[in-house]
Amino acid sequence: MKMTNYRLQTEMERIKPDNTEWFKNYIRQVLESDKPYHVKTDYIGLSIKEIDNKIEYLSNDIKEMTALKKSLTLAKTTALEATASVLTEYGIDRLDGTAISSITITPPKTKTKETFKIVDEDALVQLGFCKVVIDEQAVKDAMLTVEGMDEIDKFVEVGITTEEIPAKIKVNSKRNSTNNQASELLTLVENQEAA
Repeated sequence: MKMTNYRLQTEMERIKPDNTEWFKNYIRQVLESDKPYHVKTDYIGLSIKEIDNKIEYLSNDIKEMTALKKSLTLAKTTALEATASVLTEYGIDRLDGTAISSITITPPKTKTKETFKIVDEDALVQLGFCKVVIDEQAVKDAMLTVEGMDEIDKFVEVGITTEEIPAKIKVNSKRNSTNNQASELLTLVENQEAA
């Protein structure tokens, strides 16, 4: 992951859904510059690709950190139990220190937890411990036939909802290309900002 952000990428990273006008103005400046169209395209596309790279990098870091946290938590628990076992072997229930007040051994505990397992589902269903749930997919499938439509129509309402999805751009990478390299963006941005 590159460590230097360029102006367009920085502007993209700061954009908020409720305040986009300043960003749009910057995009207008890029489009209205006297640079060739392919340089403008690469500048915008590579900036978005770098944000994609950051997101992927952070996602991988989160996975690694989660695994490390789990491993360290298990290691700490194991170390606490092993140390208590050794101290108990020596008949020690408390150690006083200078940097810390003391180490003490907590007594062992028994923790109870209720478990629940059904061993005969059919018997419980016959006793009335069940609920009936509509199979929506089966209803939709039946409505595709004339007979099903006549039978089911009075029991359902079919409507249409619409959701406006704003236009977005899509950055299409070239095949066999390493457009995620920051060096290409660096060259483009330096040329853009020098103008």
